[in-house]
Amino acid sequence: MSLSPGTRLGVYEVIGQIGEGGMGQVYRARDTKLNRDVAIKVLPDAFANDADRLARFTREAQTLASLNHPNIASIHGLEESGGVRALVMELVEGDDLSQKIEGLRAKGSGLPIDEALPIAKQIADALEAAHEQGIIHRDLKPANIKVRPDGTVKVLDFGLAKAMEPPDVPASSLSQSPTV
Repeated sequence: MSLSPGTRLGVYEVIGQIGEGGMGQVYRARDTKLNRDVAIKVLPDAFANDADRLARFTREAQTLASLNHPNIASIHGLEESGGVRALVMELVEGDDLSQKIEGLRAKGSGLPIDEALPIAKQIADALEAAHEQGIIHRDLKPANIKVRPDGTVKVLDFGLAKAMEPPDVPASSLSQSPTV
């Protein structure tokens, strides 16, 4: 579902679209109660009545709600209004890592090691925190990593995340698990 500026979802007023991916469009919106900007991820119309996609969307919200780490974008809630279901998340300013890399490639250079190492450490810290909660991201790529202007990294998009099997699972069933 495409939302135009001014559209309201509960207390959130859409400002404009800021991205799009496999699971939906992402918009900048204004929380009119708390006077802050947020990111709202909306399921596309094609998935709005798909039970599997709705379950995956809800699972993403629950997964994010179980994580609390400075390098993982936080969730503020799950909003349903006028037949539209949306994740309300922390708005992370800055370029995603793919944009940063592409900008450097266009200049004929790569990411300097003194910039790459702090980024890599923050990504590793975020993934470690998720793993400690039994969650595997499964869609880690530069487009799902934002680098704020102050250098803080935020891992985004846990839509494909999966809970890890408990450690007492028999080894025979582990051979059937997806490669991580």
